[in-house]
Amino acid sequence: MLKTTKLMYGASAFALTCLLAQPALSTEIPEVAVSADDEVYAYDGPIERIQVVGSKKDGSAIPGSATRLNAADLDRFDSSDILRVLRQIPGVNIQEEDGFGLRPNIGLRGTGVERSEKITIMEDGVLISPAPYAAPAAYYFPTTARMEAVEVRKGSAAVKFGPRSVGGALNLVSRSIPDEFSGAVEVKAGSFDQRTIHGFAGGSAKNFGGVIEYYHAENDGFKDLPKGGDTGYDITDYLIKFRVNTDEDADIYQSLEVKYTNTDGDSNETYVGLSDADFAADPYQRYAASQLDFMDTQHEQISLTHALKAGKLELVTVAYENDFKRDWFKLHNQSKLSFDVLSGRENSDVDALQVRHNNRVYRSRGIQSLIGLNLDQGDIDHDLEMSLRYHEDSEDRLQYSEFFTLTNGQMIAGAVSDLGSEGNRINSAEAWAFMVQDTITIDEWTLTPGVRYESIALNRRDWNDEARIDLKSEKINSLKVIVPGIGLAYQIADNTRLVGGLYKGFNPAGAGSTDASEESSWNVEAGVSGELSGISYDFVGFWSDYSNVLGTCASSNGCLGDIGDQFNGGAVDVLGLEASISSDFVLTNGISMPWSILYTWTDAEFSSTFEDSFWGDVVSGDRLPYLPSHQLTLNTGLHADRWSVDLSANYVSKARTDAGHGAIAPSESVDARWVVDLGARYSLLENIDVFISVDNLFDNVYSVANRPFGKRPGKPRSVIVGAKFSF
Repeated sequence: MLKTTKLMYGASAFALTCLLAQPALSTEIPEVAVSADDEVYAYDGPIERIQVVGSKKDGSAIPGSATRLNAADLDRFDSSDILRVLRQIPGVNIQEEDGFGLRPNIGLRGTGVERSEKITIMEDGVLISPAPYAAPAAYYFPTTARMEAVEVRKGSAAVKFGPRSVGGALNLVSRSIPDEFSGAVEVKAGSFDQRTIHGFAGGSAKNFGGVIEYYHAENDGFKDLPKGGDTGYDITDYLIKFRVNTDEDADIYQSLEVKYTNTDGDSNETYVGLSDADFAADPYQRYAASQLDFMDTQHEQISLTHALKAGKLELVTVAYENDFKRDWFKLHNQSKLSFDVLSGRENSDVDALQVRHNNRVYRSRGIQSLIGLNLDQGDIDHDLEMSLRYHEDSEDRLQYSEFFTLTNGQMIAGAVSDLGSEGNRINSAEAWAFMVQDTITIDEWTLTPGVRYESIALNRRDWNDEARIDLKSEKINSLKVIVPGIGLAYQIADNTRLVGGLYKGFNPAGAGSTDASEESSWNVEAGVSGELSGISYDFVGFWSDYSNVLGTCASSNGCLGDIGDQFNGGAVDVLGLEASISSDFVLTNGISMPWSILYTWTDAEFSSTFEDSFWGDVVSGDRLPYLPSHQLTLNTGLHADRWSVDLSANYVSKARTDAGHGAIAPSESVDARWVVDLGARYSLLENIDVFISVDNLFDNVYSVANRPFGKRPGKPRSVIVGAKFSF
């Protein structure tokens, strides 16, 4: 902790000294990136290097699958749910849980989806999971509604972004500081008593700029408790950024930016699902035994970013700290209770309901620096990047339980266990990461070789007492890994490009399980992209050859063992295809019709036969659970100068809940479903828009999971109306 604090102070002092040493000052940032929607986005100079994709224009230089959804893409359906946003990107696997995307389950190219722990998640190029090395399950996820872009990069992300490189990386881009004074205020209201207010204001002078943003959303939820009660959420989010910088035309351009975010979140969410019979009778009911389930969270981030550009040299250094606290007070022993007791149809025994304070404190901090250098050598161009990161994180559990008696549908408080009796542990990690990558361009060829090195030290300590004097056990795991990769692109013609790549995939094992090996794979991708008669297309095939896949015991997947333990799943093959086709037809009278088709096919199966307490009885050829074979999103709409209407239809095929093959038993399946969303917007005045968004337009009833305990429903039809005033 002290070591990283000194690093942050040192980085601050160094950056400020460099900045003040400049003789001339200015601020404007050149705008060079143009999206497919002909919208202009500010180019942030060196900052683009730490983003996963960068602008849409620059994304075409990446030799592989990379997608960036900009502000115009996000505004079409005005969604605050990251899972609905990610339906617009092929190759992304998701499992819904609460219906609002509060704690998403995201995978890429067949990785596990559980709490998004198999992918690298960042905000503005900085690791954002509560403890990305020591405890990667992402119980915190940034507020999607305040983001101005969402980036996903598969395959080629393995070298540049880590530590979790089997599937790829997801980066959320927060609001940038406007070039001119501007802002907006947005209000919404709708289904489930939804209330939202969102506003920001900011701008730039010659040598400084800043922005402040406020977001608050709450609703009462779409599920019903027998005696009434709130099943929704309440989120408040603040963002503050301030930047000072030299003149744009200074010989050495520099900027120094401070960013602070604070997110308070409450949600009345539970892990208790429904029996098949109760789901069929009323999928939106909640059992009486879950009436007290409640999660209280607080997240803070502070970061300091120094950027420098001198000729063909660019340098970006970020010092950061993330602090996250949570207490999820939820029923813990549901597996030991009958559905009749859970539902309140029968009274329980005295103190039969154990409700645990899943109280945890996370800290993540570090410093990272990336150097980019453009080198021209005759007909050969090099874009060389090197980065170094020191990172440390920890998860602190000090948990206890309260016991209740359920009588006539009401929970009556009883005994309370000792503090620390239900989890008294600290998981911690220290890691060094180094990366070097060169993008070499020779005529129509682009070659991108690179290598990443990670040195990771993991530690898990369990205590017997609240004071943490009596150490119960300590487990240590240290590993060093080299992650090589190479990408290749060939420009066949002006509008056609072939891409391919071979990359090492790696996910570190935790310190809790001495028998678990790291997750390791070789990942291959190959495809073609281009444009034909005004229609853009992108087809990429991928294959991941796992030598070992890991499973992690967690309450969220219904595991009844020691939370945090990991289990080897052996060899796994994942084969798949990502496809996207899009265009924007110009009709008459200034009306256009944009449309797109996004499709993902994934086939993932075990390559060995084994028995395991986590994976179950697995036979070679069994398919992995919670991984649908087919996903399809169809988008279309009508756009004019003052109005627009957009429709999005998403299909997900049936998925199994346990490893297996052949026909899926109804009790072990997640429904196939079609879900249609609608968004419409109208400009009353130049700076006033009104809009409506409808999720699940046809009110389709469907299940999204059978875990951790019982069936869970997708969100029913919801209607949100609002207005936005811009200045």
